[in-house]
Amino acid sequence: MTQIKIKRVYENPEAEDGYRVLVDRLWPRGMKKEYLKYDVWEKDITPSPELRKWFHEDMAGHWEAFSDMYRKELETSEATRNFLASIKPYKTVTLLYASKEPVRNHARILQQFLETSLGQS
Repeated sequence: MTQIKIKRVYENPEAEDGYRVLVDRLWPRGMKKEYLKYDVWEKDITPSPELRKWFHEDMAGHWEAFSDMYRKELETSEATRNFLASIKPYKTVTLLYASKEPVRNHARILQQFLETSLGQS
């Protein structure tokens, strides 16, 4: 069974991270590409550009609606289905995100969605 973890891109990589997946649509600020240790960049499973921009207008006020809308995007996305199939062989998958917000960020929603989809919740 695949364990899904999340971690900020600015934290040091560890062997326990397993398969490291960058899950931000935009490249993280201040991070040089040669310094970020990741296996794949999955832009297509991140919130759509329109949803991401809307959420950032009022992160606290839009959080609940954003969560619902992002889950709907994930449910209808072929990229999400393909990603789920691709991570099944891995024992551990770590989702890497850049947000300074540790709780209200899309990586948490994605983590929960993946765990549910893999039958872990």
